[in-house]
Amino acid sequence: MQYEDDYERRLAYIQRRRQERKRQYKIRMTVFFMVLGIVIIAACMLGWYFLEKKKYSKADDVISPTPARETPGNEPLETLGADPLEGTAGTAAEIILDEPASGIEQLLADAKVLADTYDYDGAIALLQEHSDHAAIQESIASYEEIKSTLVRADINSITHIFFHSIIMDNQKAFDGDEDEKGYNQVMTTKNEFLKILEQMYERGYVLVRMHDIAYEETGEDGQVRMVEGNIMLPPGKKPFVMSQDDVCYYEYMKGDGFATRMIVGEDGKPTCEMTMDDGSVSVGSYDLVPLLEDFIQEHPDFSYRGARAVIAFTGYEGILGYRTDPDFADKNENFEQDKETVKQVVQCMRDNGWELASHSYGHIRMSTRSLEDIQKDTEKWEAYVKPLLGETDILLYPFGADINDWHAYNRENAKFAYLYDKGFRYFCNVDSNSAWVQMGSDYLRQGRRNLDGYRMYYDLPETNPTKDHLSDLFDVTTVFDRERPTPVPPMGGE
Repeated sequence: MQYEDDYERRLAYIQRRRQERKRQYKIRMTVFFMVLGIVIIAACMLGWYFLEKKKYSKADDVISPTPARETPGNEPLETLGADPLEGTAGTAAEIILDEPASGIEQLLADAKVLADTYDYDGAIALLQEHSDHAAIQESIASYEEIKSTLVRADINSITHIFFHSIIMDNQKAFDGDEDEKGYNQVMTTKNEFLKILEQMYERGYVLVRMHDIAYEETGEDGQVRMVEGNIMLPPGKKPFVMSQDDVCYYEYMKGDGFATRMIVGEDGKPTCEMTMDDGSVSVGSYDLVPLLEDFIQEHPDFSYRGARAVIAFTGYEGILGYRTDPDFADKNENFEQDKETVKQVVQCMRDNGWELASHSYGHIRMSTRSLEDIQKDTEKWEAYVKPLLGETDILLYPFGADINDWHAYNRENAKFAYLYDKGFRYFCNVDSNSAWVQMGSDYLRQGRRNLDGYRMYYDLPETNPTKDHLSDLFDVTTVFDRERPTPVPPMGGE
């Protein structure tokens, strides 16, 4: 079932890639019909010319009994040494014959899209219907050979990194106001984020989904269990998960160098708007989602079978930069329309491979809050966020504060039992270890690593030479943004 769902998503991904080639195909077809039209016109004109010549030759025969001198121009069409349309008709024929070849080329290109993201099974299955073609046979053999070298990932070694909103303008974020401290501690700058992506890519990291690590499956006994995923990668490749918290573009962030909301771009992918100094709105790669999408478009092998990051939301102001919480019903004149727009953006994100998660409605610390508080918060989530977001089974704990210690979850833990009954199956805390994964019979639990100003500053050799939380991912000395105010304030308290 999981493979079928993934295969459907990958087929949808292929369709989107095909859309990108439609313009070239339309241009090619336009040229074809233009050439064909020219050929037909030329044929008609040449036919008319020879018929007229023949007619005049016959007229000359009537006037003079002496036969006209035979010349190539006087010969009947069928006696000429070559078809007068041979040159132009051959060109049209090549175009016509080229279409099947183009079909094969398109098929090979579509298969390569799958193979570039390590879906060799999908690539082979796509090609097998036309396996009688030599180029197809060669590609299938190549993919089969690569597939034989793949190594099954150990899910316990899969690291999970996370970010908050990406700072797009350092001058605005670090301007000395009351919000600077928080931005400096928990946010990542654009330059840092892009360098992290590049260095992780160079080190062989490959982005996977949480649902690739493990997923629910119904056994022969009818019981639903969490089963380990089968992530197959070439030797040296290392799977990892990425997530982003608080993708809501809160009111307090306005004018501080961040995106203002997410929209559906002209290419059908999620992108961002950002308000400029003059009040105009610019559309572009102004946060993690479009920046990561840009990177994967350039490096498709950074993504396992079309995987993208986990994007998590609170609800107390609304999501994706739209003020959709009921508290804004009288303040937001586009309240109802914004809710419909959010649904469209959410669907766009799902269609493009992004996993969506809860970060609780009110960003509450679930480790210390009572069960009753968690119930009230979840009820608000279901009332105000779920209708916009749809179902999600991933919970990223606010503040990274887990509802249990390292011991396995069980239903004796009332908080877990409640959250499980509400549909959550994936639970993520914050843990600075390189990897921490716990899989139960009915859940997956994973630790996350914050790649923010605080973590990077206190891992710099000149700051804390005995600490090393990041060297397996990147070189912090080359990633840390020197435009940050230092020292970065230490973390403490809620």
